[in-house]
Amino acid sequence: MQPINVIITGTTGMVGEGVMLECLNHPKVARVLSVSRKPTGHKHPKLTEYLVPDFMALKPNDEQLKGYDACFFCAGVSSLGKNEADYTRITYDTTMHFAKVISGLNPDSSFVYVSGAGTDSSGQGRLMWARVKGRTETALTKLPFKKVCNFRPGIMKPMPGQQHVLKWYKYAGWLFPAVKRLFPNSASTIQQVARAMIICATTVAGRKVLEVSDINRLSDRYS
Repeated sequence: MQPINVIITGTTGMVGEGVMLECLNHPKVARVLSVSRKPTGHKHPKLTEYLVPDFMALKPNDEQLKGYDACFFCAGVSSLGKNEADYTRITYDTTMHFAKVISGLNPDSSFVYVSGAGTDSSGQGRLMWARVKGRTETALTKLPFKKVCNFRPGIMKPMPGQQHVLKWYKYAGWLFPAVKRLFPNSASTIQQVARAMIICATTVAGRKVLEVSDINRLSDRYS
């Protein structure tokens, strides 16, 4: 298969930046379009940046988003301090609008959505964030993409060279090897997550929902 062209969102966050860095170095990725509100702070021959202040303002005929084989949707916010209506607007409404634009412009593409470990597929559970993420996962699978994969990573180790890392990783990152050893189904490196995304976009491998163990197994099997 020819190397693919990939759209990545959330590239100024920890997950999106790590996925972007792995894609830029991966031989199966030819071109990366970062779609974010702010510049990534990275330069690379494969990388193009498209600054979009509001994803909800994207138009169905946006030519800058056309010609891509996959979208890795890594954008997201914490639910802390938000009510369900606000979190739904940011998480469900924004993701769905973006995905509908991409599917209209690239109907043969794959869409990979990063939700998180603990996401509630029923959309009816006790945890607000898990309900909203679950409804988002379900709605995405109904869009006319070639394939939709919902990723549910847990604890993640950042890639070398990342600029955007959560504060607690800076202070407690040394614990990752122990967590990985004691609880292998709760932790991944971001490199594993990114490689599994690329595999989902370039092969028939992968499920509609991938938990931590599925992500790690897929990455390690095909890498």
